[in-house]
Amino acid sequence: MVLYMISLKSHADVTDPCLMENYIPGLKSTRLADLEPTHSDKIRLDKILEAYPYVRKAQCVIFTSFYELESNAIDFLRQELPCPVFAVGPCIPFMALQENQANPEEESYMAWLDTQPASSVLYVSLGSFLSVSATQLDEIAIGLAQSKVRFLWVLRDKCSRVQDLIRGSDGVVVPWCDQLKILCHPSIGGFFTHCGMNSTLEALYAGVPMLTLPIAFDQPINSRLIVDEWKVGYSLKEKARADGVIGRGEIAGAVKRLVNCGDGEGTRRRASVLKEASRAAVEVGGSSDRDMVSFINYISHFKD
Repeated sequence: MVLYMISLKSHADVTDPCLMENYIPGLKSTRLADLEPTHSDKIRLDKILEAYPYVRKAQCVIFTSFYELESNAIDFLRQELPCPVFAVGPCIPFMALQENQANPEEESYMAWLDTQPASSVLYVSLGSFLSVSATQLDEIAIGLAQSKVRFLWVLRDKCSRVQDLIRGSDGVVVPWCDQLKILCHPSIGGFFTHCGMNSTLEALYAGVPMLTLPIAFDQPINSRLIVDEWKVGYSLKEKARADGVIGRGEIAGAVKRLVNCGDGEGTRRRASVLKEASRAAVEVGGSSDRDMVSFINYISHFKD
């Protein structure tokens, strides 16, 4: 990515050199600092640089996103790259929503959600592989409890400790859930997320606004898109203290703002618009459906 940006710099009308749009058109609010969590880690950076020479050798590029969501970046790459670019998403398990098979693990939390008012519950999931510090986890737990907002929190580790911290709150902690099914439940009013791309696409498909707390990899850039480009959520990262931890008061305030507010800022309306665009893309004749057909036709011309 770093080398690719350098190669594109001559195309840019540089105003603020920290803005990624000066290197890759379409990324209007993303900043070079958003790459810091990945590029300051030598092991991760070495892997990126190792992969870079293969970019120009690609026979095609496939986006798991959909055209209407990232049209500027996709249009630019289609002009810049010598190979076809296909956007075939959202690549999430939405077809599984049509299945009526009951999962015993779902019964308790689904029954609880069924009793909650519409758009009143915050779904909390900060990813499967990366995690926040123990201090930050405590602040999140206490902040959620102080917000007085209903929440469903998926947490694989440290459940007993968190249960103690949220005692007396109107929250439920589970070790696993069917995330897309939860996000599409009518009681869900917001998603507290680490901004992994799969989670982001699932939230957009469900039309749920987000509260973002990115950790690494592509997450800071995804957070910028959610908050500054698509305007379907709010960021917590800028509220961190000098030690990098976001305090319970800031968390409680942001949670209440996301779940309890009306739509004076248009956040829910924009989330609803992207929900419709996401679903239309995968319908027959939609942008992703057309690109998938084009991709299949493209690879069918290759010989063994």
